[in-house]
Amino acid sequence: MTSGEGASDVRRERSGRAGRPARDLLVEVARQDAQAADERRRLGPQVAAALVDAGFPRHFVPVRWGGTAGTFTQLLADASAVAEACAAAGWCAALYAAHGRLAAYLPERGQQDLWTNGPDVRIAASVVPPQGRATAVTGGWRLDGEWRTASGVDHAEWVLLASWTPGADGAREHRVFAVPREELSVLDTWVSVGLRGSGSNSVTADGIVVPAHRSFTLGALLNPLPDAARCHRVPYPMVAGLMFAAPVLGAARGALRAWADDCVQEGSRRPGQNLLLARASARLHAAGLLLEGAADRADRQGTTPLAVAENRRDAATAAAWCREAVDDLFHASGLRGQSPDSLLQRAWRDVTTAAAHGALGLDAAADAYADAALTRAGGVR
Repeated sequence: MTSGEGASDVRRERSGRAGRPARDLLVEVARQDAQAADERRRLGPQVAAALVDAGFPRHFVPVRWGGTAGTFTQLLADASAVAEACAAAGWCAALYAAHGRLAAYLPERGQQDLWTNGPDVRIAASVVPPQGRATAVTGGWRLDGEWRTASGVDHAEWVLLASWTPGADGAREHRVFAVPREELSVLDTWVSVGLRGSGSNSVTADGIVVPAHRSFTLGALLNPLPDAARCHRVPYPMVAGLMFAAPVLGAARGALRAWADDCVQEGSRRPGQNLLLARASARLHAAGLLLEGAADRADRQGTTPLAVAENRRDAATAAAWCREAVDDLFHASGLRGQSPDSLLQRAWRDVTTAAAHGALGLDAAADAYADAALTRAGGVR
């Protein structure tokens, strides 16, 4: 099978592809840098700049700050396309967009601190689980300690961090703080099996004081922002898994393409390869349909408890199907897939790592779905 035939076998429609030269350029730059990003364990500066040019940091920024306040459908299409070229770049693309959405829950003055000079601000985050220490001080909070796995932090201008704080009723609160990246120290801790290029390093704070207007509680994400765009009127659990699953889907598609190009010889397909191709491509097609449906729910449909649970179910299931398909492809690749410069080997590591993210946990998603579906009038659908 030639490269062109392999691409033909796994081709599909890409929503929003036409008329997006900045995204196309990002895809090409990310593809060229993918191996180097994996080796250096962070994105190259040219990729980080291209992510901005393609509009990811501004994707969910409110329009009043010059942002796009865009759709989840478009983010799914764009982030998965980038991840097909480089999983780490697609991961950072999705998260830079997602973190802009989180920052929109800051008080107005806090948003002004981030976006007064424009919406193209790369924001990293380490918000789940809460880490470090936050101590109440006059006018705000003092932060000390370490926060792990802040993806894309080396290229970020701001970082969202979360710690436990005392609540008004005596219970502790999961509070998020916006901190300028320059006030933090980055520790070179990201040595992982996959997504190496995401640069998901740790950060430390030593007595940093964050004013009160640059914090909010995570519980605020459960409530829609009043008079806001649709992307800010859906509860966080409805879209969290979807945004993490988007790069998983793209990386899995890249794995299928790599397998077809590198492991299937034209005119001499080995026994079982046709069945493997059919099964893997069907899994990825079904995963894409699940995520497109979840994105459509988030963009246009009701935000009932059942709809939230369905989105969690579908994002986790789609990620699991992607992981299973890529696992099958890798284990059927033989020595070709074991090569250090194999695209399939890197995609297998990336998908395995990304699909293991807590937001894509199938057990928790299943519990939430069962709770919502079995208590719903009319039963399961």
